[in-house]
Amino acid sequence: MEDEVLANAGVDVFEEVFKLIFTKLYDEYLSLKDKGILNYFLQQVTKTAVNEAKSKYGNAPTYLDGQDYDAVKAAVAKVSDDGFRTMEFRNTGQTDTELKNKIQELFNRAKSQWPGVFHEGSTFDLSDSHLAICVSSLQDVKLFNSNLLVVDEAFEYLVNKSAKGEKGQYFTPRHVIDMCVQMLNPKRGEYMIDTASGSCGFPVHTIFKLTGHLFTNCEIPEKEKENVLKVFGIDFDEKTVRVARTLNLIAGDGETNVLYLNTLDFERWSDKTEKDKKWIGTYGKGFERLEKLRAEKGENKLFKFDILMANPPFAGDIKESRILHQYELGFKSNNKAQSEVGRDILFIERNLDFLKPGGRMAIVLPQGRFNNTSDKYIREFISEHARILAVVGLHGNTFKPHTGTKTSVLFLQKWNDNPKKGPLCPRGDDFPIFFAVSEKGGKDNSGDYVHLKNETGQYRLDKNGHLIVNHDLHNHNGEMPDGIAEAFIEWAKKEKLSFWEEA
Repeated sequence: MEDEVLANAGVDVFEEVFKLIFTKLYDEYLSLKDKGILNYFLQQVTKTAVNEAKSKYGNAPTYLDGQDYDAVKAAVAKVSDDGFRTMEFRNTGQTDTELKNKIQELFNRAKSQWPGVFHEGSTFDLSDSHLAICVSSLQDVKLFNSNLLVVDEAFEYLVNKSAKGEKGQYFTPRHVIDMCVQMLNPKRGEYMIDTASGSCGFPVHTIFKLTGHLFTNCEIPEKEKENVLKVFGIDFDEKTVRVARTLNLIAGDGETNVLYLNTLDFERWSDKTEKDKKWIGTYGKGFERLEKLRAEKGENKLFKFDILMANPPFAGDIKESRILHQYELGFKSNNKAQSEVGRDILFIERNLDFLKPGGRMAIVLPQGRFNNTSDKYIREFISEHARILAVVGLHGNTFKPHTGTKTSVLFLQKWNDNPKKGPLCPRGDDFPIFFAVSEKGGKDNSGDYVHLKNETGQYRLDKNGHLIVNHDLHNHNGEMPDGIAEAFIEWAKKEKLSFWEEA
């Protein structure tokens, strides 16, 4: 689309494709009943037309478990279109002008359903003919997949084109996110935040864990919304915030706590939260919920979150003395202010500020922070404030094709000797740490995902009908051998970590 149309259309590529994806997601959302009918039909057909094969590592198969992609595709092809809702996001032979009017009207309804992403008066800037080509290109692509990989890759490409990659921030692969969520074990009633949320993978997958519902176009029960609204995200890039809000509005059934703020510059938050009417109109309700978690009334420095997961930007140093003076790590050991500090270093301290005593976190960091001699003071700062639970070295291909930077995930729990303040994590100087290194990253050297195949060489599908990324971070709900997450959980229970103590 970009090569054929958008590059020569004189429009903001991100905005126009975002509008298209937003509108198509809404069109698919309207067909949720049809999805249920189709799944019911598939369940009947695949029991006879396709031989079910039990997963080597799984439990009793569901209708898709163990099936290969081609077999399911063949079964779907036999389903008659009669009786299903007609998708509106389609070029069905009308004139270009008629098609644009139809898509614009669908976009208007989507904005009403999911507010706060586009302003009310926004319209497609593409010409009628260019819009027609784009619709034809997208109409047969299914976006509403519960593992979000399709939407992720589309948005990651777009956001990187808008220079997000220059800030050293890349969307975290879903299998890495799932490993972190499984290891930190979020529970109903707990508050979670991602302070560099990007497309909000960590918050959305936390919602999956808390509610048991994947990203599907289904209604979320009213009782689950309370848990959804305890999950937060903050990012300083407005474009990615809008992407994240879209995913969260759908996953959270119409409400979201994704906020457009600079996490590190908390002293300036009031410029938006108290003075910017447009910001307040869009993000005000979410910020009101965040205010209730302040450790001190009227202050935006300390909060009382149970869990934090983040992949902060690596590139670029913070040089503003006004910001550096807000952080312990902004000063040298002789108490002299530093002239510049790596952005990810400040995020370590800021993230600890967000956690209540006994709170736990996972943060993706460049490998150098763990072994550079010059970064020893960072490691000492971390040890002073938290127990190091685990370090998981990610495979070198994990963030390809965008970067080959070697990274690890650091897992911490904030020291706490007072059970009234939070989960216990008694301070100590000598304790075991869980170490692991991923040897199967789920991507090849080009950054393309590597998917699991069955004995006949066909791609395997999981119980949700998705391709299975072949990695060693977790067992993908029993579809693969136990991975790093399962080994950590076993270790954590033996260590009697507060968030894994068995009843």
